[in-house]
Amino acid sequence: MLLVTGASGNLGALVHAGLVEKGLAPLAGTRTPARFAALGRMLDFDDPATLDLSGVQTLLLISAGYGEDDVVIARHHRVISAAEQAGVRHVIYTSLTGAGDHLAFALAHRWTEQRLQRSSMTWTILRNGLYAELFGLLAAPIDGVITAPFGDGALAAVTRQDLADAAVAVAAAPQAHLNRCYELVGSVALTAAELAAALDVPYKPVALADQRRALAHANLLPFQPPMVMSMYSAVAAGFLGSVDGDLATLLARAPRPALPVAVAASQ
Repeated sequence: MLLVTGASGNLGALVHAGLVEKGLAPLAGTRTPARFAALGRMLDFDDPATLDLSGVQTLLLISAGYGEDDVVIARHHRVISAAEQAGVRHVIYTSLTGAGDHLAFALAHRWTEQRLQRSSMTWTILRNGLYAELFGLLAAPIDGVITAPFGDGALAAVTRQDLADAAVAVAAAPQAHLNRCYELVGSVALTAAELAAALDVPYKPVALADQRRALAHANLLPFQPPMVMSMYSAVAAGFLGSVDGDLATLLARAPRPALPVAVAASQ
């Protein structure tokens, strides 16, 4: 039996739908199991009593959402421990690209990778690059001008659908991917200037300090501004532009173009 966690989220829903299309009938682990009828199973990482993984052989663990490091680590520890106790054989984890170690949300991903590697189970780690959709949102024009402080840096952005398709490919044949770690970044690195050109708007990046002050007035949780600022800084400094990875191999096709997706998300 195969179970996908976070099946009500953006990535998890795409993965679950892709597996259903393949006729695999995966269970949908979610706080809203009624959405999936007979395939739904209540699963709340904050409530250990719901972590019933009985009968599951392969667990596709979608990262448990943004939060403070201790919150995310605790969630992942609970579900991995529950998987060990239930006799799960293999865990597929959606992690963060190795180039993302400079990002403020990398620590919980790396902790989870190490926890899986120390576990009693086999594993596959999918090191996902940053979404093209997210790049579009972070670089969305304000009053007709893109001001996001990405500088001249480029991002090897990847579409959410491609990451879902890669996860489906692994989950459909997990034995071919035992104890493997894959880098899943886009095949073309995008810049904010290219996005501005596609939108036919000016690109006038502000200083990081100005962007930080702007975020202070946004409706964000306390841990979110450092995460957002780390993405601006890492891209601007040239740390997230490498297109070397395994995405095309897992997809058995060329990745989708990221620029149109980023454009759509920015509008």
